[in-house]
Amino acid sequence: MSETPEFGLPLLAASQAQKHVTVNEALLRLDALFGGRVRSASLTEPPSVAEEGSCYLVAPGASGEWAGHDGALAIRINGGWDIVLPRPGWSVLDDETGRRMSFDGSAWRPDAQLISSGGAATLHRILETDHVLSPGPSSAVTAAIPAGSQVLGVSARVIEAITGTATSWSLGVTESPDRYGSGLGVALNSFASGLTGTPVSYYADTDLILTANGGDFAGGTVRIAVHLVQIEPPRMV
Repeated sequence: MSETPEFGLPLLAASQAQKHVTVNEALLRLDALFGGRVRSASLTEPPSVAEEGSCYLVAPGASGEWAGHDGALAIRINGGWDIVLPRPGWSVLDDETGRRMSFDGSAWRPDAQLISSGGAATLHRILETDHVLSPGPSSAVTAAIPAGSQVLGVSARVIEAITGTATSWSLGVTESPDRYGSGLGVALNSFASGLTGTPVSYYADTDLILTANGGDFAGGTVRIAVHLVQIEPPRMV
């Protein structure tokens, strides 16, 4: 056996010369894989500048030095690219998006916490956006809740003080304007932590509505996070 079975780390051979070369290569590969992070999962060819030991998840349609390695992990070692084929159950954190990717044996699945042998998946997601309030009695975050979602709750933080005549505000949807909070503060760092009493499913893209209480909005910015679950069916056969 010339390499380890899981990470493919090179093993020293008996009476091998320049042992440091093999050991250093193994350490760089181990450092990249064990950390469970990739710099990006959107590139189809190597970046023009790459730090030694940096790891990338090769996007579909790869070309150049990465051609033919879609879905593989590419590690910068000794000025070249060490290509590692992932194994089912591996997961990495994409530094570019902040999303965790899990490999199911045939594809990388973003945000998948549970994946069945047939490829069905349960996805837990937090969709976060900074919403600048529009002047008036209410302000809508367009399609903040995607179709096919079961929402556990919505949280928010005022990151730029809300101005205008409103003394407080509510957070919800058109049919229930205060579903995720009411009487919320307008000062910097005021927050909402609105759990859904019974998880609600949304079958179409849905706006979140911020409603001014006691007056109107003039300005301000609220960071909103939608905490949701989605499901995906088994993969095609």
